[in-house]
Amino acid sequence: MNNSLVTTDYVVFIIYFLVVAGYGYYIYHQRKKNEHDAKAFFLAEGTLTWWAIGASLIASNISAEQFIGMSGEGFFLGIAVAAYEWIAAIALIIVAVWFIPVYLKNKIYTMPQFLKTRYNESVALIMAIFWLFLYVFVNLTSILYLGAVAINGLTGGDYLHVIMIGLAVFALIISLGGMKVVAYTDVIQVAVLIFGGLVTTYIALTVVGEKFGVGANAIAGFNVLMEHAPEHFKMIIPKPTVESTQNEISKYLTFPGLASYVAGIWIINLNYWGCNQYITQRALGADLQTARTGILFAGFLKLLMPLIVMLPGIAAYVLYKGGHLPQLIGGKDGAYSAVLTFLPTGLKGLSVAALTAAIVASLAGKVNSISTIFTLDIYSRYFKKGTEEKKLVLVGRTTVFVGMSLAVLFTWNDLLGIGGEGGFTFIQKYTGFISPGVFAMFILGMFWKRTTGAAAVAGVLAGFLLSVFFNEMAPRLMGNETWLYTAYPNGSGAYEIPFHICMGLSFAFTMLIMIGMSMAGPKINPKAFELDKSMFKVAPSTMALIVVTLLIIGALYVKFW
Repeated sequence: MNNSLVTTDYVVFIIYFLVVAGYGYYIYHQRKKNEHDAKAFFLAEGTLTWWAIGASLIASNISAEQFIGMSGEGFFLGIAVAAYEWIAAIALIIVAVWFIPVYLKNKIYTMPQFLKTRYNESVALIMAIFWLFLYVFVNLTSILYLGAVAINGLTGGDYLHVIMIGLAVFALIISLGGMKVVAYTDVIQVAVLIFGGLVTTYIALTVVGEKFGVGANAIAGFNVLMEHAPEHFKMIIPKPTVESTQNEISKYLTFPGLASYVAGIWIINLNYWGCNQYITQRALGADLQTARTGILFAGFLKLLMPLIVMLPGIAAYVLYKGGHLPQLIGGKDGAYSAVLTFLPTGLKGLSVAALTAAIVASLAGKVNSISTIFTLDIYSRYFKKGTEEKKLVLVGRTTVFVGMSLAVLFTWNDLLGIGGEGGFTFIQKYTGFISPGVFAMFILGMFWKRTTGAAAVAGVLAGFLLSVFFNEMAPRLMGNETWLYTAYPNGSGAYEIPFHICMGLSFAFTMLIMIGMSMAGPKINPKAFELDKSMFKVAPSTMALIVVTLLIIGALYVKFW
């Protein structure tokens, strides 16, 4: 059991690289006649199929922070962390049925454009600049850093900077071809990701079965997990009592049981899947039925993700607890890498390919969104209005290169301290503080005609300030027990409110502020969207897919409640 790769592993990885690069070139050559069409480059308008949209959504969503971070949470929390994936499937249904029709009817291509159309140019510019900084200095850097660290660990060498450059260049090759190349190569990426991930889970379960004397059998191995870690197969983490250990309290702080389902996890998912350029961009260039089917297909795929990114973590926990995982290094975040040491020759190459697919797809999708926002919402509006499409595509490609270069520069010696905080925590911290305000601004803007631009600005600011207050200051200023919340010891000498509860409180007060301010304005804001019931009707085939997804989620919650 070691992390070093052999010739067969490298051959498997090279085959993967050549297939993705070759298919990407084929797709690029197909669209070369539209090479200078800005909407084709940024949105692949009218050319993405439902399965390409769905696969691209998943490939862009799953990256190193999911493989490493969610496996780590599986090691620590157990199946409760699967809620992020299964609630995401429901959130995708909501986005497909109610959000996407609003975007498509109003010809929205970027999230800043939505804000300009619905509110005003100031709100749009503020958020465009914010999203650019967030995507470059939080998302790109953390994905690149975590990915390089994870793959470097699998190779068993000291090639961190070489791997970092390799990932950036690979993503650049795909991104420079535009959204169509990104989306269709994502189909291969997600196939590799799912196949490689399922193989890893299968091997992990067979190892568990073998080590615990029930035979090298995946089903028997799964039964061993349920027998030796029954607390890891409960979706709802109980609220701490005076007898609770610090470990039990820490679990609740990470995922506060039923309270998570009241607000926090919904805000995270609906904001991420419905108000995020990085995600919605895949569907904004399609017709309504294609966009809906693609999003629902992504929701269906999300049901599989806990098998790939969470179950290996539980397997690592049981193996470690039984003394069969001495190679575990770095606590819970080392769980996935430790499990990978059991993979035989050739399959390690496949696991590196699966991890690379997740990282490169996320990098390519993120940098394409950076390029789209800068070019369409900033350059073409404030630097050079009326720019010809050929020049817009050139600016877009230049932005791709600059964005990725900045990410490499700030990740090179970990200038942002991602390694110290942990990549998963780093992303959650900086995106979570802004999510309540952004989501409140979008949801009221879409469905309440009275919402004003001034209320939108106040909502973003209030959401951020309230998040900081509840997360960092409330227990010290208001006490540990109030009618709003209960703060718990975090094991470091301080008390804190569970993050999901902080998010729910921030969102609730932000909504009240926005509603109160908007009540002082006209009953119908002149910039409000026109909505009608026909926009939200779904085809029978769409309804069937929704019902099947909900039934599966319902069955999973009944089984593991």
